[in-house]
Amino acid sequence: MAAKVDTGAGTMAKRDHSVPETIATLEGQPLGPNRGMPLNLDWVRAVRVNTSAVERRAQTLVTRRTVKKDWQAAWLLRAISCMDLTTLSGDDTEERVRRLCAKARRPIRQDLVQRLGIAELNLTVAAVCVYHTFVETAVRALEGSGIHVAAVSTGFPAGLSPLAERVAEIRRSVEAGAHEIDIVITRAHVFSGNWQALYDEIAAFRQACGAAHMKAILGAGDLLTLRNVGRASVVAMMAGADFIKTSTGKEPTNATLPVGLVMTRAIRHYAQETGMAVGFKPAGGIRTAKQSLEWLSLIKEELGPSWLRAELFRFGASGMLGDIERQLEHQATGNYSADFRHPLA
Repeated sequence: MAAKVDTGAGTMAKRDHSVPETIATLEGQPLGPNRGMPLNLDWVRAVRVNTSAVERRAQTLVTRRTVKKDWQAAWLLRAISCMDLTTLSGDDTEERVRRLCAKARRPIRQDLVQRLGIAELNLTVAAVCVYHTFVETAVRALEGSGIHVAAVSTGFPAGLSPLAERVAEIRRSVEAGAHEIDIVITRAHVFSGNWQALYDEIAAFRQACGAAHMKAILGAGDLLTLRNVGRASVVAMMAGADFIKTSTGKEPTNATLPVGLVMTRAIRHYAQETGMAVGFKPAGGIRTAKQSLEWLSLIKEELGPSWLRAELFRFGASGMLGDIERQLEHQATGNYSADFRHPLA
């Protein structure tokens, strides 16, 4: 464990939180939003990961008996409420985005809503995630719904365009109405151990986001080791990230439970040391309802019930929604339906 640290905000990461608020609790300790802090290299360098122990712990999440019947339905509804419904394809169109936004407003078929008796929940997904080009389209389509618009930015997915261009891209997306910005870190800073450069980059992105929430995508599948994932997580949180996110969804390996375990424990340690809560978003490769239950179990056990809501936990997984809807239909009718009865867009 790292020693207690100064939690005053660093110059680039500083934001105005003049009235502290409690957004979560951990072991009875109230936690405020992440304001960032000066880079603590001793803390970063002290990060160690026992890979075999992490893999054994992650395996327990997939071998145990899962929740059933009404409990399972309730967990699946929670998964939907924490979902960033996403379209990030080279052939995206405004019409596809509008149709995705319609699905975001009504993620479950209306007949199933009635059968399940959940009309009063007014269930929606948490956000719709698109490229900058489609931010205004999504904002118009979601007006009045309370659903956020998230924009991938900073040269997504590689994150290798010049820094000034990446910062300008964030500002354009915020001006267009994006409530959340998913930024991509420069993975080379992690490989070279240049933590100051990584911190400065993320803090600059955080400042450009203004009032918009920032999710820092680590590209965990590219980082080679779990220790690199842990260290990058700590630096991103110190630089002021509101969320840390596993992947772009474009890497050969995306969200895995061992990576999630390392990142959630980094979040827990950061909360214990600073009194500030950071959200978590696994993304990429999460396609089934069963996987959503595994991730929800991980969050509940590692961070507690405070994190099981959209303010602090998101799924970056559009393909999973169809399978969740099939499972809910089975709960309501006793029968599984074909995938084509649950289209995303």
